Amino acid sequence: MPTPTDTTDTTDTTGTIRLVALDMAGTTVADGGLVERAFDAASGELGVKPGTPDHAEKLAYVRATMGESKISVFRHLFGAEELAQRANAAFERAYGELVDGGLIAPVPGAREAIEELAADGRTVVLTTGFARVTQDAILDALGWRGLVPLTLCPADAGGRGRPYPDMVLEAFLRTGSAEDVAQVAVVGDTSYDMLSGVRAGAGVVAGVRTGAHGDEAFRAAGATHVLDSVADLPALLRGVG
Repeated sequence: MPTPTDTTDTTDTTGTIRLVALDMAGTTVADGGLVERAFDAASGELGVKPGTPDHAEKLAYVRATMGESKISVFRHLFGAEELAQRANAAFERAYGELVDGGLIAPVPGAREAIEELAADGRTVVLTTGFARVTQDAILDALGWRGLVPLTLCPADAGGRGRPYPDMVLEAFLRTGSAEDVAQVAVVGDTSYDMLSGVRAGAGVVAGVRTGAHGDEAFRAAGATHVLDSVADLPALLRGVG
């Protein structure tokens, strides 16, 4: 049985963390598979029929690239920029409607963890691969406006989402709360979150088991820690987990 907190790096950097970049869907937000449902709606608008090999192949790619910027996913799937933009707009619209329908909730203990991290003197930033309109819809649905001092989507960091390090580095630059990237923790539920943290030079890169990917994918992407949930993060960063 895996322990709630597994480490793959014996170097203790947890006590020095000043900035925490947390993913949203799958990490702090439980969306119950809404990404796949929104993908079905978006791909249907472009003529991809459920039950066909084309649909199965595209859905497998969506699952494998959870955490990546959604427009990048659609560029890969549909090629032409006009088609990718249409698919992305349809996806964001469908996801937003599902969010407005009350189909998301915080991961248990997520809000409390964010508040604990802040109480410990750490700056918390929420990041996402969704567009700003969808990120804002999620924040509104959860009543999380004002919960953290900064929220970032790919467009806020020049347009490149994960696995690029841009959002992590944007958080580092905008908040000024850390003196070195080694004082940053990046936490997410996908290998793309791990890659973005590693590429940014973060001191802690932690995967959580509440979302898309698992331990093997996390470690292959360079995770320093694997947690059962974001709820375990405050204790880890206090050096007791």
